[in-house]
Amino acid sequence: MDLGAGRRGVDMGPSAIRIAGLNQAIGLLGYEVSDAGNVHVRQAEAIARTSPRAHFLPQIAEAVEELAVMVEAALDEDALPVILGGDHSIAIGSVAGVASYYRKRRQQRVGIIWLDAHTDVNTPETSPSGNIHGMPLAALLGRGARELTHVAGFAPKVLPENVAVIGARSIDPGEREFVRSTGIRVFSMSELDERGLPDVVAEAVEIASMNTAGFHVTMDMDFIDPFYAPGVGTPERGGATYRESHLAMEKIADSGRVVSVELTEVNPVFDTANQTAQLAVELILSALGKKIL
Repeated sequence: MDLGAGRRGVDMGPSAIRIAGLNQAIGLLGYEVSDAGNVHVRQAEAIARTSPRAHFLPQIAEAVEELAVMVEAALDEDALPVILGGDHSIAIGSVAGVASYYRKRRQQRVGIIWLDAHTDVNTPETSPSGNIHGMPLAALLGRGARELTHVAGFAPKVLPENVAVIGARSIDPGEREFVRSTGIRVFSMSELDERGLPDVVAEAVEIASMNTAGFHVTMDMDFIDPFYAPGVGTPERGGATYRESHLAMEKIADSGRVVSVELTEVNPVFDTANQTAQLAVELILSALGKKIL
């Protein structure tokens, strides 16, 4: 899906990741792999924009509702869902499915570790662009358009005390106010530089694990510096290095608390020889437990 983004092209991200050999690589780790295929998403060219504050809202709401059902069904089969994007608005459906499963079957809540150059906590009222890929974390916390906050029939999906954002370096004014008012933990790149990534990830894991069944980890590829990952929708200089991004996923996997994995915003239009998609495959493998030794 690229309906939530300002630049076209991330709808081709899942195909690029598959072409880079994801399914086969996961299989070599010893997992049994089942590819559930794509969520049905309408093409932007065939849709009229109805709201300047939240572009393609009905169509995105429809897609993430379908995704939530698919993710919940995967968990019902005792699988570990791996979700590929597409723009980051898909996280609304991914986390809705995970949260719904644990809410109904286990009476437990879940946490989130959100690796991203942006905090994604705009709402239609605060967004400078109206692009919904800047709103998913707010929606999961119960803020914003009801069509997004109440996917799967309930809100919020997560509590502020179980949310950790890592790598933020481009935050809108309305998002700063949101972060202050909710108290969600945002680890900026400056803090990551000062403290070191292992220390930051350890605290993030603690936050997302506190009184939860585990956590959903979602990485926007713009978490990584565009030198290493040029094929993204909204590149921001000063991001994580190749090794830092792997280390983050390795430490997260080591926690044993991951209940679902998501990787978003691979844009082949701006990539070089599919290198960003290839890196995406490597990072998913690290999140699933692959190590050097």
